[in-house]
Amino acid sequence: MIFSVWAPAAKSVELVTPVRRVALAVDDKGYWQGELDEAEARAGYRYSIDGGMPLPDPRSRWQPEGVHGASYLRELQGATAHAAHFRPKALREAVIYELHVGTFTPAGTYAAARERLDHLVDLGVTHLELMPLATFPGRHGWGYDGVHLYAPLPAYGTPAELADFVAACHERGLAVLLDVVYNHLGPDGNYLGAYGPYFTDRVKTPWGEAVNYDAAQSDQVRKFVIDNALMWLGDYRFDGLRLDAVHAIFSFEAVHVLEDLAAAVRKLAIEQDRELVLIAESDLNDPRLVLPAARGGFALDAHWADDFHHALHRYFADEGEGYYADYHGLPDIATALAQGYVYQGQYSSFRQRRHGRAPRGVTPDQLVVCSQNHDQIGNRARGERLSMLVDAPKLKAIAALVLLSPFVPLLFQGEEWGASTPFLYFTDHENAELGRLVSEGRAREFESFRWGGEIPDPQDASSFERSKLDWAETAIPRHAEILDWYRELIALRKSRSRHVAPGKPKVRFDAKAQWLRFEYAGVLATFNFASEPRRIALPAGEWELALDSQSREAAGAPAAGAQSELPAHSTRIFRVKG
Repeated sequence: MIFSVWAPAAKSVELVTPVRRVALAVDDKGYWQGELDEAEARAGYRYSIDGGMPLPDPRSRWQPEGVHGASYLRELQGATAHAAHFRPKALREAVIYELHVGTFTPAGTYAAARERLDHLVDLGVTHLELMPLATFPGRHGWGYDGVHLYAPLPAYGTPAELADFVAACHERGLAVLLDVVYNHLGPDGNYLGAYGPYFTDRVKTPWGEAVNYDAAQSDQVRKFVIDNALMWLGDYRFDGLRLDAVHAIFSFEAVHVLEDLAAAVRKLAIEQDRELVLIAESDLNDPRLVLPAARGGFALDAHWADDFHHALHRYFADEGEGYYADYHGLPDIATALAQGYVYQGQYSSFRQRRHGRAPRGVTPDQLVVCSQNHDQIGNRARGERLSMLVDAPKLKAIAALVLLSPFVPLLFQGEEWGASTPFLYFTDHENAELGRLVSEGRAREFESFRWGGEIPDPQDASSFERSKLDWAETAIPRHAEILDWYRELIALRKSRSRHVAPGKPKVRFDAKAQWLRFEYAGVLATFNFASEPRRIALPAGEWELALDSQSREAAGAPAAGAQSELPAHSTRIFRVKG
């Protein structure tokens, strides 16, 4: 079996097993290679550079002893075979569900998550999006401080069990996306710098050293990252990747690393006759992320559109700290519904500069929107969900705005029943000093906010345990009511394309009277956010009531006249008859 590792500045590299050391030979690109019997390698191995302390393999496929332990070969042969006929829904038909494997179920494993897949199918979800799986220090965490990019976290199960989970999703018609972090690595167990120039000090990310995508010897760094993406898609059969914080991926060459990545993924999709997608997280409001390379873009498939979330949260939760100060009520919600971006180059008081550009050439299925996600909940001091901040009528209105929007909706685990469990920021750093710094930093972070009181300690195991979903809530009437509403909205979203061609969203609102309506793809959503009834004019056409947030009995009834009288704090959804 051939072993290979890139260490361009090394004078010698040895492959170290429990019983011996094997000297490797170097090629002209700085790759050190040698042969070792597979049976011997199964006992674990490391690499020693210039006679130094043996270190884990940068491309380790399995780290069962943790980030500092030996590297092991991966076993996927026993994994369930994937259905060759599986084809994911296109993004224009997608409903994405973000989940964290460790808190999605009490057991926090792939096997336990499989037991809840039927719930997601019944809800109407088409795509799961798993938070990062790359091995990080400790037993639990969000995953954004991963250091072994090729090795899935042992706490959730074996590599074969991960492959089985993806196959089980495919069997139920669910596509699976994986959140990957290519802008930085975590601090503990990060040995890449000992092997080669994987990082640069010319620029920095908010979370640590930036990855070297454009300086000397960056070609092999790009290859390392792109090969990693292809491994998740090719070996485990993920259907796409969510690229974390691409605004912190610094690449100043003529061909951006994201463009390289998109080209490599398209090539794999052709080779395997599959549909694969790349979705970027970015707060730049930059259409170049999804424009084709011929138009100066990176040719990704979609990107998150944060303005949509921020406008909703500012209006409904009435919080104006930080970036929420840039948003000002219903006009911004209307703009987000109609155009995707609120900020298209105008001045941002939060940033104290201009922000964004017009989304010309961007189609609705290239923007992913949400009202909640791991960041927007977990980066609050106490991890409060919207269900802890607003009442049921507002939750229903928010769900309708997201799920009936022209864009690709994303839900966060438990949102669909208004879960009352928080999603806190939690870590399990084994390095005591690093753990102390994280705990103290978290406490300082919220000193200037109005929330007050004690901030949960990320290093306290209770922060992790409290974040686990309580599935028994789905049987409680007030939660079951929200769950039914989500199911009905998703079903309506899926059926709307059969009524009429989408066209462009038509949005009307009255900020003073606090009502809004929008029409898209044969569905008309009307909202009264005021404390008294409002009469809202209906567009020309034959409409029938599809959903009413206050009553389910009138569904199917034709609209009475050219106006609809909405009770206070209510939502009514109509569809074109026929």
